[in-house]
Amino acid sequence: INIYEFMNLKHPFWASGMLLDETPLFDPSLLQDLDWSSNTVSFSPPISPSKPGAGLALRPLCAGDLDRGYYKVLSQLTKAGDVTKEQFKANFEHIRRTGDYYVIVVEDTSLGQIVATATLIVEHKFIHSCAKRGRIEEVVVSDVCRGKQLGKLLVSTLTLLSKKLQCYKITLECAEKNVEFYKKFGYVPSDETYMQCRFFD
Repeated sequence: INIYEFMNLKHPFWASGMLLDETPLFDPSLLQDLDWSSNTVSFSPPISPSKPGAGLALRPLCAGDLDRGYYKVLSQLTKAGDVTKEQFKANFEHIRRTGDYYVIVVEDTSLGQIVATATLIVEHKFIHSCAKRGRIEEVVVSDVCRGKQLGKLLVSTLTLLSKKLQCYKITLECAEKNVEFYKKFGYVPSDETYMQCRFFD
């Protein structure tokens, strides 16, 4: 069974008394229909969203991924915090209803664990004739799965997805040491300076 058939199955499970189901955050066919031939980054050995590697599946986030170590992976990137299943489910449904968040994950299907994730957020603008802008955030690969080209796969997939969704541009923020990595995908440094005002961690 391929991952797109899997995501269409109704396979809920109970977790600590709360039902967390396999409803995807967005339509999995958006990933299936990507024109991978237009990808500009080389992979050796070849991998793609439909064939991310032996024992792996790339797909949209679903609510059940909370119990598959999704937060454990996020915590390798930043402070993920502690959330209850109720909080996660409520936030998942809120994000799903907006239709502008595309969180993808890579699952190790033999272990039933999430090993990588990245997020594409689509912003709706008044400028550029009411265009859409994509923004990539929270790209992280578990330390147990690094060296399998999953970071490249995540960024390539979301970059192509943003183009498919007709974003006029896509941006991301990264550390100086990662600039050369993102240049491989066609990203170029901006003249703008990233600034922030943090209210709490």
